[in-house]
Amino acid sequence: MQLEHSFSVDAPIATVWAALIDPERVAGCMPGATLTEVDGDKFTGQIKVKIGPVALVYKGVGTFIEKDEGAHRAVIEGSAKESKGQGTAKATVSMTLTDEGGTTTGTVLTDLAITGKPAQFGRGMLSDVGGKIIDQFANCLSKKLGEPEPAAAETAPAASPSEVPATPSQPEPSKPRAVPQPAEETEPLDLMAYAGGSVLKRVAPIVGAVVLGALVFVLVRRSRR
Repeated sequence: MQLEHSFSVDAPIATVWAALIDPERVAGCMPGATLTEVDGDKFTGQIKVKIGPVALVYKGVGTFIEKDEGAHRAVIEGSAKESKGQGTAKATVSMTLTDEGGTTTGTVLTDLAITGKPAQFGRGMLSDVGGKIIDQFANCLSKKLGEPEPAAAETAPAASPSEVPATPSQPEPSKPRAVPQPAEETEPLDLMAYAGGSVLKRVAPIVGAVVLGALVFVLVRRSRR
């Protein structure tokens, strides 16, 4: 199943690109989403979803398989599973940014594979709910880009000649880095805001697929080059 969404951010393309590859800065723009760990091009995260009185938690892992800064294009492969094993989904998500004269437009193409009960639901519902979530993300990102960035940490003083080792040391392999969690518990994504009535009842079994297809491109950015 293929889905296509677009969004617009009132900021220059270079600024938007820099923000999108910093997951700690933008993860808070996605309702219910929490980034838990970054390991090079890999990441892990989760999202809480509320459907009336029912609360669900989807945990996902993804890998950055392509990043072209010149073309402002990124491709990510991801998968998610409901914590109680009630649904899974896999997706390949391609995102491309385009400069529109000071405003940046993003196009998101998602190739989504669903297993179990979600497979019986159509592309139209997935696309509609996912589009509304992405619109909310874009509005939040625009506001964040208008805020001053956190001050950079001070650089440690250079070592004196006597402290420099005689032979160059080998670079240490990168290690998984846990992401600091917010002081307050993340509020769940309330699907009542995106679907209601009879539609809401049908959305429940496919929430994992919606989350992966609509959110993975933002939750999954490498934090360091």
